[in-house]
Amino acid sequence: MRRLPALLIPLVILASPAMARDSLGIFESWGAFRDPGAGQNGPRCYAIAMPVPRRAGDAPKGFAAVGTWPRQHVRGQIHFRLSRPRAANARVSLSVGDRRFALVAGQADAWAANPQDDAAIIAAMRSASSMSVQSTSAKGGAFADSYALRGAATAIDAAALGCARLR
Repeated sequence: MRRLPALLIPLVILASPAMARDSLGIFESWGAFRDPGAGQNGPRCYAIAMPVPRRAGDAPKGFAAVGTWPRQHVRGQIHFRLSRPRAANARVSLSVGDRRFALVAGQADAWAANPQDDAAIIAAMRSASSMSVQSTSAKGGAFADSYALRGAATAIDAAALGCARLR
């Protein structure tokens, strides 16, 4: 296990409200964490990464996450925080290796359309070296957030195991 990369520190802070997080491990550019949760929502576990910077010195914005919420019976849910707000009617698509997926999107977030797509995306992530989320910015122009996938499978598994006993 590696030390927490400097780029993941702000991501961990921004990924959820101020609450205690347990690190389940850092695997290349992906981290796995468990939030104890409160009330009926209970704990959640997730694997999370920041996009690869476009240029040296750029602070990446956005993140990709795969979450598990045992009390809601949710396992392996894909979530992207886009690096910029998208245009109102712009489509959001995900490329994982040679596979393409249409995502459901809000202004600055995107998800798989259903649990079957979540599973297909995770399966594709396990065998690809990178993935990219593409859309059109609210300010105009296409953009893409790219992610290295080395370590993603291990982080996803660590997050799933981190919440397995909490069901």
